[in-house]
Amino acid sequence: MADLNPATTAAFLIYLLVILAIAVVAWRRTRGGSDYFLGGRSLSPTVAAISAAASDMSGWLLLGLPGFAYLAGLESIWIAIGLVVGVAANWRLVAARLRNFSAQLDDAVTVPAYLARRFNGRSRWLQPLAAAVILLFFLFYVSAGLIGGGKLFNVVFGIDYQLAVLLGAAVILLYTLFGGFLAVSWSDLFQGLLMMVALIAVPLVVSLLGSDGPQRPLPPALLDPFSNASGESLGLLAIASSLAWGLGYFGQPHILARFMAIRSADEVALATRIGVFWSFAGLAAAIAVGISGYQYFAPPSYAPLADAEQVFVALTNALFSPLLAGVLLAAILAAIMSTVDSQLLVSSAALAEDLYPQLRQWLTPHSRESERERLWVARLAVVGLAAVATLLALNPESSVLGVVSYAWAGLGAGLGPVVLLSLFWSRMTAAGAVAGLLVGATTVLVWGNLSGGLFDLYELLPAFVAALLAVVAVSALGAHGDCDARLTALRRN
Repeated sequence: MADLNPATTAAFLIYLLVILAIAVVAWRRTRGGSDYFLGGRSLSPTVAAISAAASDMSGWLLLGLPGFAYLAGLESIWIAIGLVVGVAANWRLVAARLRNFSAQLDDAVTVPAYLARRFNGRSRWLQPLAAAVILLFFLFYVSAGLIGGGKLFNVVFGIDYQLAVLLGAAVILLYTLFGGFLAVSWSDLFQGLLMMVALIAVPLVVSLLGSDGPQRPLPPALLDPFSNASGESLGLLAIASSLAWGLGYFGQPHILARFMAIRSADEVALATRIGVFWSFAGLAAAIAVGISGYQYFAPPSYAPLADAEQVFVALTNALFSPLLAGVLLAAILAAIMSTVDSQLLVSSAALAEDLYPQLRQWLTPHSRESERERLWVARLAVVGLAAVATLLALNPESSVLGVVSYAWAGLGAGLGPVVLLSLFWSRMTAAGAVAGLLVGATTVLVWGNLSGGLFDLYELLPAFVAALLAVVAVSALGAHGDCDARLTALRRN
């Protein structure tokens, strides 16, 4: 068990108190469903951009990517390139239109609600199916985040893993439950800034140490983006698989929610610049952390790291005082929390806004639920979803990497093509949207369980293409598109 350093513990506690204070302020400003799920569409460009980036990257930015760079060197740059291009394309193509269209369509506050209204309610299955896809993939995504948080507390403080998972879930639950979207977005802004400071500080200090610290020359293979760590040339499938991660952005509901919540479509251009810069800087710094870790820990006098994904933690503990280390290590918790809180909120919205009203209408067809009732259903859904995800996370031996990959690919391929085409193609039909959801999600699940040859390609790419083709093919069978008359900008396309 690790020794509890008072300074490190104090830094973590201060961080957690700031997050809870943000939740209290946001709770006082939350009045109804639109406030709880989208913050009353009041996000500034800075908050929208940085909260979207922070909720996107999760603990992977401080653990997974530095670990990959530690082992593979500049091979990791292909994932970063794909992600930066994906961020830019998502903001450029989706943000402004989704903000305007969702507001025009009776203030739709969820992606499934937007899709149902975009197609004039022509399919009774579209909204619940989209909600089911979100719930399926996000449930395991949330549990993966809790596992990461549990392992962080276990390594840093020596707290029992199961207790650490429960503590992390409790904190996230508190500020998501009461503060809603504003608490999540404001806390993500704070957490995103903390993540950036931490990512830049660690490799910068290693660089400043120079000859005063342990250094090891990097092998040529680690500096060649076209070869792996063994010096073998990367194949086209490997590069394409890494670049394909960028396609996932079009279907991530917790990111799309920031687009819907920005104050005005006129502010999207500024938010785009902020978001792309943050993503580029964060990804570049994360790769620098991994490479710096190789130089610092690999000399003969230093034992190589047993777990490459702990390179950020190891460098932080080696280079900084306990108080500063606590602040920087809190950035990992910030990365995890900024993703889990967003996913919990989107999942609760899928239950309260997209599934509950239809279930209630089926059970009591002559009554309608109030906005206050839906708000409490959403809060109960947050509790229920957090409880299930926590149970899934209690096993420290859980293998979450493949599940996270499925989640990113499943949402990216299931929702991505449907959302993208719905914003630009007036002839798209509700049946085409349903086909795209089913084909995209199913292809991910099937392809990911096959291996060898072409099946070594990351499942997101073939599933995304298959979903696009399914939407176009099925929509082409209809005489005309199912486009709501209010979307005049879309009807001109």
